[in-house]
Amino acid sequence: MLLQPVTADCECGYSTVIDGDVQAFTDLIETDFAHLPDIATNTDWIRQAFNVTSERDRGNYGEMYAVGNMQTEVDPNNHDEDGQANNGQPAGLSLLVKAGLVGDMIPVSEIDSNRTDILYGSFRAGMKLTNVSGTCSAFFWYFNDTQEIDMEFLSKEYNASNSSYPVNLVLQSREAAEAGFDAQKTPTFVKAYLPFDPTADFHEYRIDFLPGSVYFYADSQLLAQMESDAVPTHAGHLVLQQWSNGNPLWSGGPPEEDSVTTVSYVKAYFNSSSPQRQNDWSIRCHDPNAPNAVCAIPQTTATNTTPAGWFFTSQNNMTNNQTVSGQPNSGGMALAATSLWPVFTAVFVVAGWELGIW
Repeated sequence: MLLQPVTADCECGYSTVIDGDVQAFTDLIETDFAHLPDIATNTDWIRQAFNVTSERDRGNYGEMYAVGNMQTEVDPNNHDEDGQANNGQPAGLSLLVKAGLVGDMIPVSEIDSNRTDILYGSFRAGMKLTNVSGTCSAFFWYFNDTQEIDMEFLSKEYNASNSSYPVNLVLQSREAAEAGFDAQKTPTFVKAYLPFDPTADFHEYRIDFLPGSVYFYADSQLLAQMESDAVPTHAGHLVLQQWSNGNPLWSGGPPEEDSVTTVSYVKAYFNSSSPQRQNDWSIRCHDPNAPNAVCAIPQTTATNTTPAGWFFTSQNNMTNNQTVSGQPNSGGMALAATSLWPVFTAVFVVAGWELGIW
């Protein structure tokens, strides 16, 4: 007698509604930075260390990226009434830009996802942005300088007196490269305005990346939609940054005091370009129409922030083979016996799943 395979939740992927249609993705990366004691032990993310000259940087100063400019502030149980950790810092990954120059360079921060096989997906980051003028905080997907999807926050643009808090939404393209990498001169640049002060609290910033289309959100509220030939077609990776190069046309700066942007989490649900990952999915996904085979991604909104602290990888009976993190209880093998978020079940074309197109 043949034994039936043991099933787990979300074996076939994770779903969300984008522009009225249900989209599903096979893989995930989830990192709860607010409960990560030491970023150096996490293998989903790589802290960057390199220098960029002012000439290459197109700024008045170069940039010095250093791993020491990133650390996690952890306080899992004892926040004060403002949600701060005991030492007064927000809980999460701190991305630092220092006020003092090192030679002719500004000390800055960048951390990249270890996985570089991310092709199409829904990417979310909980962030509390700096209120120090003169830096650019960024959450983006990247393959190269002409295949890049950006959410960039210029702190010098914030104006508390009239509650003006813009975010620059960009598809970098060959057209932008031909314009001296000034994306503001291209059709795939939008300056959107946030309905809140991004320096006062954490909010979720989100990029949905589909073939031919990109959508940008804040707390699940759509900020912009772009349909263009500039939408990337190659697999890439995720990046979190805070930087400054003194260019008055963009980052401004350098900041007059140390500047910190804090990331509480990243959640990425995506398709992999890796044949091995695609084969892994085909083995574990026994029936995409089975109950709990495809899990709905909970949506953080302005009025419901509970999903921000909820992770598939912290639930019981989750499918494994999902992340590369070396953290305990990661990779879908968590031991916490908590209930699974409501699961979405729908009819999917199996051939579409195999091709990674839906």
